Amino acid sequence: MKARARAVAPYSKFRVGAALLAKSGRIYHGANVESASYGLTCCAERIALFTALMEGEREFRAMAIVAPMAEGAMPCGACRQLLAEYADEAVVFIADSRRPKVIREFAVKELLPGAFRLLPDKT
Repeated sequence: MKARARAVAPYSKFRVGAALLAKSGRIYHGANVESASYGLTCCAERIALFTALMEGEREFRAMAIVAPMAEGAMPCGACRQLLAEYADEAVVFIADSRRPKVIREFAVKELLPGAFRLLPDKT
């Protein structure tokens, strides 16, 4: 909820907050940042993940996402792909920011079955 307050959503007014719990115990926050060119907008989930990755984190336990939407807003396809690549063992908690105690829970693997993956180079 605290991360959501820092969203920059002048166009849609749809403020999303995310908190990513790393295996280290550290929590990384993210909030959506909009652009007039909507394709350049960045989701709260990716901002939290990118911040954690930039800080050297590589293992994650959970992500919480809140937005003012019935049953909460699910991650978009791009966020699901990045979570599948970097936080595939994490649990994702989704809540409507107007009813934050009603929480839905998903495994990242449920959100994007058959995620695109490159095989490691064996040379």
